Amino acid sequence: MKKTCEIAVTVNGAVYEAAVEPRLLLADFLRHTLGLTGTHVGCEHGVCGACTVLVDGDSARSCLMLAVQADGRSVETVESLGSIGQMNELQESFHAHHALQCGFCTPGMLMTATDLLRKYPLATDDDIRKGLSGNLCRCTGYEHIVKAIRAVVKTGKKQ
Repeated sequence: MKKTCEIAVTVNGAVYEAAVEPRLLLADFLRHTLGLTGTHVGCEHGVCGACTVLVDGDSARSCLMLAVQADGRSVETVESLGSIGQMNELQESFHAHHALQCGFCTPGMLMTATDLLRKYPLATDDDIRKGLSGNLCRCTGYEHIVKAIRAVVKTGKKQ
């Protein structure tokens, strides 16, 4: 008999209640239980940042966090930012500045950038690069990602 735990998690503004195994990763809960496949799983060791989500407003690696640890908390995934027909400013900037290629790292980059834009002035491109240092991308070389975030910083709007 498998043991389960009852959890209630607010994800992108909606409350979800579920019985989950204690060892179920938050990334798997989001992807397989809720069907929110925008959160990508890359390394499964917290190194690549592809699985980054915001938990209570702070960036977190969903491949390192258990779903039971999200009980009673608020989680934001890349789906909370916008949709293809209604992208938010950061997504639009990524598109305009060609800040993605294969797109695998993009959800984690967007969520990390959202966290950075909400909390820090990002006065220099070096500040942006340091903020993104926990997210890996094999395709872009980061320059266009930095330009996209810089463009949003210049608008002065908080994400």
